[in-house]
Amino acid sequence: MVTIYHNNRCSKSRQALALLQEQGQEIQIVSYLTQTPSKEELAEVLAKLKLGPEDIIRKGEKLYKEVYAGQHLTPDEWLQVLVENPVLIERPIVINGNKAVIGRPPENVLSIL
Repeated sequence: MVTIYHNNRCSKSRQALALLQEQGQEIQIVSYLTQTPSKEELAEVLAKLKLGPEDIIRKGEKLYKEVYAGQHLTPDEWLQVLVENPVLIERPIVINGNKAVIGRPPENVLSIL
């Protein structure tokens, strides 16, 4: 089973989901804006991505620019920011077993199937 952290309003997220469906994958869709992962879950996802919390922040978001840009937080503090503000989590994130990728571009998801 492949898991996608998905935002249906995002075209890249919809494209990645369509690619997974075209590949015949069994998919678990996590609408992360309403089903926000815990700090522990997010830390597990980051470990699979081999990235830190700051690496998956959407720095173009108004909230980031107005509140968090230029702040020097610890990885644990950034994790808390992401849990409290899931809109800042880059999307889509696709997980297959112990592998994960950010689906930007959407074709990235093919590399872990």
